[in-house]
Amino acid sequence: MSAVGAVAFCSGLRSCVWLLKPGMQRMSSFGLHTATRCAAKDYYEVLVLGGGTGGIAMSARMKRKVGAGNVAVVEPSKTHYYQPLWTLVGGGAKQLAASARPMQSVIPTGVEWIKSEVIALDPDKNCVWLDNGTKVSYKYLIIALGISLHYDKIKGLPEGFNHPKIGSNYSAQTVEKTWKALQDFKEGNAIFTFPNTPVKCAGAPQKIMYLSDAYLRKTGKRSKANIMFNTSLGVIFGVKKYADALLEIIKDRDLAVNYKRNLVEVRADKQEAVFENLDKPGVTEVHQYEMLHVTPPMGPPAVLINSPVSDENGWVDVDKETLQHKKYPNVFGIGDCTNLPTSKTAAAVAAQSAVLDKTISRVMKNELPVKKYDGYTSCPLVTGYNKVILAEFDYNAQPLETFPIDQSKERTTMYHMKADMMPLLYWNALLK
Repeated sequence: MSAVGAVAFCSGLRSCVWLLKPGMQRMSSFGLHTATRCAAKDYYEVLVLGGGTGGIAMSARMKRKVGAGNVAVVEPSKTHYYQPLWTLVGGGAKQLAASARPMQSVIPTGVEWIKSEVIALDPDKNCVWLDNGTKVSYKYLIIALGISLHYDKIKGLPEGFNHPKIGSNYSAQTVEKTWKALQDFKEGNAIFTFPNTPVKCAGAPQKIMYLSDAYLRKTGKRSKANIMFNTSLGVIFGVKKYADALLEIIKDRDLAVNYKRNLVEVRADKQEAVFENLDKPGVTEVHQYEMLHVTPPMGPPAVLINSPVSDENGWVDVDKETLQHKKYPNVFGIGDCTNLPTSKTAAAVAAQSAVLDKTISRVMKNELPVKKYDGYTSCPLVTGYNKVILAEFDYNAQPLETFPIDQSKERTTMYHMKADMMPLLYWNALLK
């Protein structure tokens, strides 16, 4: 391994520094907006909504503060996925099974798993309502409900996935269809989309394009392929340093990028994709495809829309530096469901969890939060089967890099960090 590789594997990302500081503070007796204690199982010192990355990481941290029996996680899903791996699953480099664990196995020992879906939040009364009709009260609430996929907002989906040649790396049900479509490619257009909404891991829609290009070159089919990236955005990436590097790759590999194009319909029986031109309202374009990768429109979970804890767009309304709710001081948010003005990635959640841990510790002691989240996020931009550009940046879209090298360059060491090191850190450190 090169010196750079050794640094990468031994140091880890900035987002994992918190792993060395578990934070063992115990809870003080102070609490804000506290509810009257109810019978066991309908009241918890800390209630966590969501069993994704943020929810599990914070439940582990809260267990250390208040004791396992005083923490509960509300999550209906039976399986927990490490979703950053799905880019590689869609490209045939990893198996879907490697991204999955039983939910029970990732919830910290002793933390109550409430296998239900939250259907309403009542922060004025310090309680939530579940789909089984029960009410659960709390002293402190952490909202980690993630982001919802809306394939149905594209005409012809999700039923279009029943046809071949179409896939999506954003769902466990469709990610393997991406790999099948790539393997079955013969000749024609390979189209990759980016919707006109916020998305989780904004680099993922183009990562699969680079992997597909590499696969088609390896199998001798690249000369028969016209690879297109149709994005609703006006830029290839939001941070100029990395955007410039990506544009060079796009030019060198003869990839076509069409800006301000939003997928509105899939005619899977005809292998046609219909895009609206966002610069020309009402104007649409129809493209025949041999392979289509769909990044779906996304939005806040339904329970958050018009909720007291949400802003006008349905995202949990938190202070961008402390992650404490702007109105309810005993409510906190983390991850994709919040209105934090940064990219929605697992690395961002890791950085946020360290800040939120400190915030809650201070609030429990009736002290003002002092630790500030700077918007750090990381996006390992996979540009081939052994290449990654490691993008790291802050709220101001300025590089906030970990290593003393130019991270806008493609590196094999960074690919191995993405493909091999980060999953191990995720399962064995971040979630614990």
